Amino acid sequence: MRALGPGSVSSFLKIILDVVFVALWIGVSVAGVLMLAALLFSFNPDLLADISVTAGGEEVVNRGPVVAVGLLAAGLYMGGVLVIVAQLRRIFATLTAGDPFHPDNVRRLRVVGLILAGLELGRYAFWALSTWILPASEAVEPTLSLTAWFSVLVVFVLAEVFREGARLRREAELTI
Repeated sequence: MRALGPGSVSSFLKIILDVVFVALWIGVSVAGVLMLAALLFSFNPDLLADISVTAGGEEVVNRGPVVAVGLLAAGLYMGGVLVIVAQLRRIFATLTAGDPFHPDNVRRLRVVGLILAGLELGRYAFWALSTWILPASEAVEPTLSLTAWFSVLVVFVLAEVFREGARLRREAELTI
């Protein structure tokens, strides 16, 4: 099976990325609606007067701002992944078209690397914020992910490989 062009592995992966892209948009939208609902119910609990809420439900309502911050973090994380998937969709579109060293792929890979690094730094910020706001029993455990940082470096190296490939392609086009 071919790696590039129509009907290739890259076109199949682009279809998968399209499905994931739509699912992420739905996820970001649901997280946003839930965040607004958590804030709304925490600042105006009378809205729940007609709904019977269990003891666990009352705790969630009372901690609405904390739940909203958690949902905001989840939404931001999904938004970052959404940007990554959008860039990968564009890269795979060029692969499906048979043009892997398209000059825009360099920028797209750099954006992916920056977003990956930002997501990892955001995870550290969320950990720091959770240790400050939440009780010790509920705080997020910190972990240093060498795999994530290795992935960031690999994406930046691949961006440079694509930059060099695009440069060589331009030179070949100028050769008589």
